[in-house]
Amino acid sequence: MPTFTYTFTVKAPLADVANFHSDTNALKTLSPGPMQLHRVDPMADGSISEFTMWLGPIPVRWRAAHSSVSENGFTDTQESGPLAFWQHTHRFGAIDESQTRINEHIEYEYYKGLRGLFSRLVFGKLGLMILFTYRQWATKRVLR
Repeated sequence: MPTFTYTFTVKAPLADVANFHSDTNALKTLSPGPMQLHRVDPMADGSISEFTMWLGPIPVRWRAAHSSVSENGFTDTQESGPLAFWQHTHRFGAIDESQTRINEHIEYEYYKGLRGLFSRLVFGKLGLMILFTYRQWATKRVLR
């Protein structure tokens, strides 16, 4: 199963990082393109996020459930969406009182055949690197 890991540091206390990620608007802030939020429960074990990402003219509908929610991060697991499997673990660790390390780890699997072709193009290593570079920038912009 493919994996992707991305780590960066922000100049913000751990509590600020955790609060930002638990905000129901964070998903929209962290998305580089148009995004429709259909349902975003307050962050808790079992909470659900349903949204549509627009990749140009192509709508990509997604539903994820959250687990292992704490001040040090959470995991979101795709219940339905463009991949056969997607589990994204966000971990936050204080470096000191004013800096936090954010570690993003994803395990994913593509659908087989033609159905998986689109997700292989969009959610390949290059696409994920572009997405998480944007997310790093967006996070730092909000938490400055």
